[in-house]
Amino acid sequence: MTAQKSASTARRIKVLLAKPGLDGHDQGAKVVVRALMDAGMEVIYTGLRQTPEAIARMALDEDVDVIALSSLAGSHIPFCTKLKPLLEANHLQDKLWVIGGNLPAQDHEALRQLGFTGIFPTGSKFDAIVDYIRNNVKDSVQ
Repeated sequence: MTAQKSASTARRIKVLLAKPGLDGHDQGAKVVVRALMDAGMEVIYTGLRQTPEAIARMALDEDVDVIALSSLAGSHIPFCTKLKPLLEANHLQDKLWVIGGNLPAQDHEALRQLGFTGIFPTGSKFDAIVDYIRNNVKDSVQ
């Protein structure tokens, strides 16, 4: 007998995908939402212009496995710096934190230090995002 759940009892990975701050571009985020859904994940898309407080509250209320941000506005470091303590205060540090969008290479280490271990710059392949989430979500067999 294996420790894996059968396909009929496997829980779907639940992802919150948020558009932080004043970023008004969400076409890419919507395409990523569709890719994650096509991969069998449950996705909650927040819509535009979310605050750190709203994202932390939604992540807690929805009991998600993944907190994902899509940022094209260039404010990802200050936003993530504000979001991290809110996620920690809500005991969400055990969730997978990922970010995608316009993320210059020189910012990747700072994002990792803030807890965003999955970093997907513009042009990342959908399969890479899906595989990363599947391989890194705790307590999931999807």
